[in-house]
Amino acid sequence: MQIRRVVPPLLIAAVVFAAACSGRNSNRTDSSPKFLQYYRQGEQLYFTHCSNCHQKNGTGLRQLYPPLANSDYLPNNRDEVICLIRFGTAEPLTVNGIQFVQPMPGIPSLTDLEIAQIVTYVYNTWTKDEGIIEVKDVSKVLRGCEGRKVVGNKR
Repeated sequence: MQIRRVVPPLLIAAVVFAAACSGRNSNRTDSSPKFLQYYRQGEQLYFTHCSNCHQKNGTGLRQLYPPLANSDYLPNNRDEVICLIRFGTAEPLTVNGIQFVQPMPGIPSLTDLEIAQIVTYVYNTWTKDEGIIEVKDVSKVLRGCEGRKVVGNKR
């Protein structure tokens, strides 16, 4: 009888411990339902649209595609990252002292909300805790980069 009383609490404790110690998303401190919704949806969108090049763990692909994890580019270029997701770029990008010349295709089919979710995921996984990146802020940034030509022909 005592085993039945001990096993469920131990199982719960093990799951909580494993989640806390996984190291993934360790920068996240916001646990509001809205943040968690943005973050989780952003993760799925990232895996669908971004991880083929930037990899699921954000390490990029050698000299072809830049890393997001431990990137010196992300912290000071959030508005540009938002524009890059929508419009892409054919211009070289320098990340961590390495020049990446492979064009990044834009994804114009993503809504402003979906871009906000992706950016929320990226900026709370591989940089400091940025919290939720609101769709209204993303929409404002995207209005500023209107007129750019979409690079590539991705969805």
